[in-house]
Formats: sequence, C-alpha cells, structure tokens
Amino acid sequence: MMNPVPFVFSPGMYRNEREVESKFIVSYLLPILGYDLSMWCQEIKQHEFRLDFLAYITHEGVKTPKIIIETKHPNQNLIQGRYQLKRYMLELSVDYGVLTNGYELVIYQRDSATSVEEIFRCQVQDIDDNIKNIYNIIGRQQIAMTNNISDNILEPTKEPQEMKILAVFHNKGGVGKTTTTVNLADAIARTGKKVLIIDIDSQANATFATGLVNFSDNLTDDIKDKYVFHLLHYPKSFPIEEVARKARYSNQDIDVVPAHIDLMSQETALNKLGFINNILLNKLKKSTKPYDVVLIDTPPSLNLYARISLLTADYLLIPSDLKIFANAGLSNVKNLIEETNSTREMDGLDRPPIQVIGILPTKILTNPRYIQNLKSQQIPRIEKTYGLSVLQDLVITERVDLARCLDGHIEMGELNIPDPQSIFEYSPTSPAVAEFENLANYVLQQMGLSK
Repeated sequence: MMNPVPFVFSPGMYRNEREVESKFIVSYLLPILGYDLSMWCQEIKQHEFRLDFLAYITHEGVKTPKIIIETKHPNQNLIQGRYQLKRYMLELSVDYGVLTNGYELVIYQRDSATSVEEIFRCQVQDIDDNIKNIYNIIGRQQIAMTNNISDNILEPTKEPQEMKILAVFHNKGGVGKTTTTVNLADAIARTGKKVLIIDIDSQANATFATGLVNFSDNLTDDIKDKYVFHLLHYPKSFPIEEVARKARYSNQDIDVVPAHIDLMSQETALNKLGFINNILLNKLKKSTKPYDVVLIDTPPSLNLYARISLLTADYLLIPSDLKIFANAGLSNVKNLIEETNSTREMDGLDRPPIQVIGILPTKILTNPRYIQNLKSQQIPRIEKTYGLSVLQDLVITERVDLARCLDGHIEMGELNIPDPQSIFEYSPTSPAVAEFENLANYVLQQMGLSK
C-alpha cells in the first residue's frame, strides 16, 4: 500500500462534485490504494453509461474493470446514487463499487449476476483509521490476488423475466395517481429494472410530469404527430419503439409513451375498431426493447382508455386519499374490474383476471392521531365495504416537496418551460423517497421480480 501525505479532512473543503473528485479520489484514495495513472480512467463511457471513475487490473496483458467509483455533490444524500451504482455494476459485471460525496464513503460488492450488497461504510473524516480495511477490500494488490479466482467463477445465467404490466387507476381525480405513477417508475428503475410509462389519459399529466412537454404552442408541439393514439389506432405501424421517448424528469433510463389533449376527441373513432381491446397488449409483446415493468397512467374516468388499461395490465394499483368521494368511487372501480375480467376471459384474450395489488393510501396527513384513526376505523371499514385490501403499511404521506417536485419550470425568455423532477432528484433526503422505495420493493415482490 502506498503511503502519501495523510488525508486531512476539514468541513467545507468541497464546494462541488469536481472537488470531491480532485481533492479526495484523485489526490488521495486512488494513490493510497495502489492505483497509478495507468490503472484508472475518469469520465469514461461504457456502453450507454458514463462512469466517474473506472479502475482496472491487468492480467496477462488484459485489462479487467474491477472498481467503479461514483462521486456525488457534497450536499447530496448517497441514497439516490446507490441504485445507479448497483445498476452499473450489474450491467457491466464489475465486482466492486465505491460511492462517496466527500463526507461518507460506501463500498459495494457484486456477489452474483443479479445481486449487489453493501460491505463497508465509514465517514471520510475517519478515513485514515479505516484505510487498512478499505485496502483489504479494494486495494490493487488485494484485487490482483483474487482476480484469477473471480475471473474463473461461472456465474448463473440471468434468465429473461417476463414483462409485467401495472395499471395505476382510480376513477376519482386528484388522488395523486400521476404522482404515484412517475415516482414509482423512478423507484423501480433504481433497482435496475427497465421501465416504460404509458400515458393513456387525455389530460397528459404523466407526459407533463416526465418532462416531455417542452414546447409553448401548436407550432412547436412535437407530440401530436406521434403519441399513444397512434399506438392504438394503427395495428401494423407505430410500434412501441417508435412512439416512446426518453423521460426527462429523472436520471434513470425510463421511456414514456406520451399522451396529448387530442386523445379526448379520438375516443369515438377508436371505440369502433374491432381490435381495440388487445392492440396495446399486442404491441407491448412485440416490443424489441426488453422492458421489465410497464406502468400505465390511466384517466380518472370509466371510459375506453380506462378499459384498455385494465384489459392490458397484469396488476392494478389503486391510489386513494381515502376521503369520502374517493371511497365512493371504489364501487365504480370494482365494477370496471369485474367487467374487464369477463372480457379478458371471453373476448379471445384468454387472460387470467387482473391481480389487484391493493388500495394505496396517498396524500395522507402526517398527523399521528389522524393516521391512527385511519388504521383503526376507516381502513377496516373500507376493506369490509369494498372487499379490497388497503396497503396500510405503504402510506404515501402528503408533503410539500412531493407536491412541488413535478411542478418545476425553467424560464426561457418570456416562456415558462416545465422542468419536473422525481422526488428522488428533487429532494433525495425527503421521507417520501423511502416511502416510494418501500412501495417499489413491495410491488416488485408481488410481481415475482427480484430486486
């Protein structure tokens, strides 16, 4: 182990991510771990990823990537970065990952083709006391000793998992349906899953919320000629790959099939098409992009688009603020479930009934007495009346940052261009982040998809 000048930590020593890279990673961590300039690259592109640092071990003239180092802004919580780093490690088959914001350092190890675990964590101010432990994990000589062994391990082949489709639906508006859809999509993407959002609501709320509306008038509208209507109306053209676009509200790899306000006027024409019930499912099955999870953001109504959503989906999540009108609307939701289940069985679809994950409490006040009243009185009453389970341990509470994260704008001259962010991007330390992480884990478990 090399022994440069001991690391002297002082609060406020980093102003930005660049200084974390230069003052901590380049000047101290890489040298003391034994990696000289020929053994690592900075800001290197691997496949579709751009990595902050990638360290190599050379064996018999062959360079093998062994450590990915990702740095974050000093003020950024590391929760957000861990999913990104784990995905890099799995996709690129790299054994170790380091995540730091200059104040905290975490080491991860890939222990199989599908699993990454945290194995070490310390505060950077205590780095000198921990450097021997760190070296024994990711020091150059230690990595070189284990390189021959790990390179010869035959990892299990990752079986392709069947795409799972989730409809997020309630016929009552204002219950946080779109907020749930886009933040749940982001949370799922952070587990390494490939995610597609389909906006099938003429209000186009999910299209706005994912950052796809960056035009100011009809002349610059780049959605109207290729959106969800074209997916539904033309059975032999407009495949998923042609209509879907990259989301702009998150740094995760999420695709979105956008909606448009013109969708409202197209319902009558679409209703006349004999193939309308199964066209969306057929196009998803033919997609050349291997999506793991598809989330459908549905309209708050009982119209054709809601019916298509429930006919297409494998699973249903029902966001509800549990207030009187939302509860009254659950009768309509149940009726639509029963109607579409009959169609799934009899109309040539030959599909099992949709699996209802449950009612997701959303926009719930954080007042402890209010929550206790919900759990002891209101939730049992709802479950008894409507025969639907309430996910009382997965409450999405009402928070200012969650309400604001999708409403951001950027001023461009005289224009206000929407600039939404997921809660993971907008406020990584918000309690809402943990709420959506827990929800994502539960949903994936119900779908039979490993993290």
